[in-house]
Amino acid sequence: MRGRSDVLELAILGLLQETPMHGYELRKRLNLLLGSFRALSYGSLYPCLKGLVERGLIVGSDASQTPPPHALSGKRARIVYELTADGKEHLAQILASSGPTTWEDEHFDVRFAFFAQTDAETRLRILEGRRTRLTERLENVRQSAVRTRERLDEYTLELQRHGLEQVEREVRWLDGLIDNERGTRRGTTDGDGRPAGPTTADDAAASQH
Repeated sequence: MRGRSDVLELAILGLLQETPMHGYELRKRLNLLLGSFRALSYGSLYPCLKGLVERGLIVGSDASQTPPPHALSGKRARIVYELTADGKEHLAQILASSGPTTWEDEHFDVRFAFFAQTDAETRLRILEGRRTRLTERLENVRQSAVRTRERLDEYTLELQRHGLEQVEREVRWLDGLIDNERGTRRGTTDGDGRPAGPTTADDAAASQH
């Protein structure tokens, strides 16, 4: 994945893998998935949907065969989108990838949201890559803090400390998830046959003691 459009495409394909949806429902689900700080407008969603349709990855159809009551009012008819066979294959290829971009902040969030559709070995590679990336970041921030401590005011130092704590907390969380994946990658499943869910943040923190 190369940028924000790739993240949006993955999010759309992953959600449609779960169930067909019309644009309004997709927008609500995407806002929940991507977070309110990346809330989507229809201006970004529909061009992406159009591009996916043109590439044959999804198909749209009218929600009903008869005109809705508001048909004469000029309102947009609801189009329900679903994955095509090519779309399912394309999504599977994306979810099987685990390169460096999958460890980055924006990409990791979306990939993690679809871990239930991702095989155990790929999940583990992404989690380990993310941990490595954050560990490197943590060391760089610590070194910078030592070099600049004498020149920073108390508020900047507090912000720096807060940032360090956030990264340290995520590394502990990743440690717990990695331990969980290593224990379940050989086929351990929950009651409905899907991969067992991740440990909680509290579980991850407890595992450090």
